[in-house]
Amino acid sequence: MKQFVRCPAMLGCAAAVGLAICLVRPLSARDDGFEPIFDGRSLAGWKGPDVSFWTIEDEAITGTITPEHAPTMNQYLVYQGKDLADFELKLQFRLTGSTTPDTNGGFQFRSQLLPNADVAGYQVDNNFGQPWKVRLYDEHGRHDLALEGQRSVIDVEGRKNTTDLQLETGARDFKLDEWHEYHLLATGPRLELRVNDKKVAEAEDNDPKQFDAKGILALQLHTGPPMKAQFKNIRLKRIETK
Repeated sequence: MKQFVRCPAMLGCAAAVGLAICLVRPLSARDDGFEPIFDGRSLAGWKGPDVSFWTIEDEAITGTITPEHAPTMNQYLVYQGKDLADFELKLQFRLTGSTTPDTNGGFQFRSQLLPNADVAGYQVDNNFGQPWKVRLYDEHGRHDLALEGQRSVIDVEGRKNTTDLQLETGARDFKLDEWHEYHLLATGPRLELRVNDKKVAEAEDNDPKQFDAKGILALQLHTGPPMKAQFKNIRLKRIETK
């Protein structure tokens, strides 16, 4: 570990004496194992040092920067459930209001909350004006892990070997300012990112000094021009390891 100083579905119905008795599965229990961790209408279960930047719009958690209200440092909204170890996460995301190279946003996972309310660790990062739109990143650490279209393997000495992924047709067709779905898989040292069900980046982190096995999930509002970072349909599946 790094050391830092810094709508319900119907299951089925049975008829008895002319009455239909229907069993309804709760929203929190999904056949695929994913559970919603955002209710679509409030910030319940999420906290941040300055919630004035965070609202609910379009049934999404929305971080907003305006000319009149801009943060001096990155803002985070931290999930208040247990820290994440091995897991899968699905969410929909878009970044609107600006498309300059200074327009950036994403979310942290297996990360550490620092004393100044900043966050360090693994991140799914998005940026306009770059050859890539998304990457696997190490905030306050080694920076690039794997850019869109790359697979990286980091060995026990910290050396990174990067190769190109053979992407499926249409894997790069998503737009940051339109809704798209991220599917992040983290199992041991292996991190895999899919966009709209197509793999776009992968990293294997075997460096024992830098590898993060467990940590928080946090949504990021990055400093920059007036913009909105929006997250919705956030679903989590924890993977139990034996």
